[in-house]
Amino acid sequence: MNNFPEFGLLPSLLKTLKTQRIFTPTEIQRMAIPLLMSGQSVVGVSETGSGKTLTYALPLLHMLKSLEDDGQPVQSDASPRAVVMVPTRDLGEQVAKVFKTFTHDTRLRVRPALGGMSMEQSIRNISGPFEILLATPGRLIQLLEKELIDLSDVRVLVFDEADQMLDKGFLTDSNYIVDMCPQDIPLALFSATVSKNVEEMMNSLFAKAEVLRSQGSGKVVQSLTTKNETVIDGLRWPLFEKLLKKPVQGGTIVFANTREQCDKIAKEMQDKGYKCVLYRGEMDKNERRTNLKKFRNGEVDILISTDLAARGLDLEHVGRVINYHLPQQLENYLHRVGRTARAGREGLVINLVTERDLPLIAKIEGQGATAKDLKARFKDKDGKRLHVKRDEKKAVPSKPVNSKAPQRKPPGKPKGPPASKMLARKSSR
Repeated sequence: MNNFPEFGLLPSLLKTLKTQRIFTPTEIQRMAIPLLMSGQSVVGVSETGSGKTLTYALPLLHMLKSLEDDGQPVQSDASPRAVVMVPTRDLGEQVAKVFKTFTHDTRLRVRPALGGMSMEQSIRNISGPFEILLATPGRLIQLLEKELIDLSDVRVLVFDEADQMLDKGFLTDSNYIVDMCPQDIPLALFSATVSKNVEEMMNSLFAKAEVLRSQGSGKVVQSLTTKNETVIDGLRWPLFEKLLKKPVQGGTIVFANTREQCDKIAKEMQDKGYKCVLYRGEMDKNERRTNLKKFRNGEVDILISTDLAARGLDLEHVGRVINYHLPQQLENYLHRVGRTARAGREGLVINLVTERDLPLIAKIEGQGATAKDLKARFKDKDGKRLHVKRDEKKAVPSKPVNSKAPQRKPPGKPKGPPASKMLARKSSR
């Protein structure tokens, strides 16, 4: 099926698709929508940015609105007919926006009950009759234990971005939620990668489901341009600052592996006069959401984050991803670069590559070379190890000197270089 009308969707849904200028289904949509509309359980594994949310949202809205049109509206309070599970509040709010767009013409009610919002707010959200519950697993378990929600009328249960539901008890929670729904309802699971948790779910809850894998799953999209910049002597900053000075269409997400690395990058940028915001764990949730909003609306063009921003966030204007520190796992890399080049748009990813990143780079480039083969990139034409020029080392931000620490000066020897240069050399190793 090459267009949405061929799926047999309601006219109101086709109207919204046209208004949103969405005309051609993606690969995962072509494979999964007909199966979901026929009531089959589905596991969909597809690359980031391939339209997975719309893949389940369209059949779900079609089914629920058709029930209402046939004289079977929802009548009971706190008794939804569909449940969509999401791993985090941020992703839940993102999915809610997709549903809001399509329920403008197809009048159905979507209610969020997400971790991170107060329990009182969740209870208010589900207090009346509505069709679709959007929930995080932990919050839904709390509501079920308090007998504040009834899943006996659920007709379909969806697990979105399942590979991000990393809690060890997630599979147990998922089984409990499924048990609270009617038997043999269609289940849907969507994921960008097959993590251990996803594999366990596929082997248990989804043993009878149709498993669909797009050709691009486990790979980067074709509209993504990748550049690998060789980091010599561990000095990332000179390369990074050159990148910051190059114009780019849209925003930039800079990824690091730890909160401490993010903080250091942000401080160095701010000291150099570059505007940026942080998005990482161990931040005040309101501050994190404010920072994301500033980046989303273009008030700030650079977002510095851990892998927290790598999974699921749909930020339409991201034109570039910079891996200041590369992850060790290919799965995490694919999630990071999936923040750009979404829905057919072009994007750029730039990797700052040190020698210890070569095993990952060998996998990314996929040309049969080993990490050992790639070591030649760190050598000159004579086979000698490359080193950074002295003037480039001076451009590296130095750590502040602790004024309380005693500065030892060996007697009888000439005065050494300034402490800032000493620290700069130390930080470059």
